[in-house]
Amino acid sequence: MRLQPLYQQDREQAIREGVQQGRRAMIEDLLGVRFGELDEELTGIIEPLLALPSGEFMPLLLTLSREELLQRFGQAD
Repeated sequence: MRLQPLYQQDREQAIREGVQQGRRAMIEDLLGVRFGELDEELTGIIEPLLALPSGEFMPLLLTLSREELLQRFGQAD
């Protein structure tokens, strides 16, 4: 049984998860700095923002108002 391919797959998965956690932390930090404590509404837009490439979500986080972010990425009631 060859363990090298399994190890490599596990390693790559761990790297992807680490990158995703880092992106999440960056989004949470930016939202927190701009708008204060993260409430339920702001927390709810993190997943849709994570779906975007960083080159797309960074300018939005830096320029859009809270209301614009919620309107664009918030849950439709």
